[in-house]
Amino acid sequence: MEILRSKEALRAYIERNREMGKIIGFAPTMGALHDGHLSLFAAARKENNLVVASIFINPTQFNNPADLHNYPRTMEADIQLLQSTGDVDALYIPAVSDMYPHGTKSKSYDFGGLENQMEGRFRTGHFDGVGTVVEELFLQVRPDNAYFGEKDYQQLRIIEHLSQSKKMGIKIHPVPIMREKNGLAMSSRNERLSSEVRQAAGMIYQTLQRVDEWFRVLSIEEIKKRVEDIFAKEKYFNLEYFVIADEQTLEETDFFYKDRSYRAFIAVYAGEIRLIDNKHLE
Repeated sequence: MEILRSKEALRAYIERNREMGKIIGFAPTMGALHDGHLSLFAAARKENNLVVASIFINPTQFNNPADLHNYPRTMEADIQLLQSTGDVDALYIPAVSDMYPHGTKSKSYDFGGLENQMEGRFRTGHFDGVGTVVEELFLQVRPDNAYFGEKDYQQLRIIEHLSQSKKMGIKIHPVPIMREKNGLAMSSRNERLSSEVRQAAGMIYQTLQRVDEWFRVLSIEEIKKRVEDIFAKEKYFNLEYFVIADEQTLEETDFFYKDRSYRAFIAVYAGEIRLIDNKHLE
């Protein structure tokens, strides 16, 4: 696995492989890698001649400075993990100046309203930060295919919109959520949970599974009340939001239409640690 630590090194690497006719798959990350990330590279390996990963902790997508400060940084362990899988041909580790040559400030985007739902309501400027760094990475790596996990489903839809609206010609591939044994969606933030809270956090996904059952027989108003009641009794977790939304527009719905698909979204706090999850409703 080649390690590329500058935009210039990446450019030379990509041009060399483009000349050889390689099909390039790409998955960007912020490091602190786990099996969820590895599933992105495994998916890319099946469909591309060349797989590129990146690790960059993007400062502009953290609306909470403490969250940025506390985000786990495990670069050496990440490199060893990627090397052990054999799925990644090159790892790009850009400097902040490679991503933000004119100062660390995000662009402003119109994502067709996708950015105003759920996470956008609680994390001001978050998706402008995501869009800025993903667009820059796409321009630098120039992949044919890019892979993103469904855990950040709203982010996935926004990146699909970005690729289409900018006519970048990059196919965006969703990859299913990887879960821990208790059902907790894998996340780098899980490492900050105590073992007791981490085990108890399985109730987040268990709640979404119950929502999937209630979806067939109850009104959305009743489902929301039941979810709120569950978390009102929780000692470890505080509910930030629970939303049932249209999978395409991400707009919250108060009624089920048979010709549309829906997904349940949830965000909770375990102390100061924020956890999100979602589930397609059958």
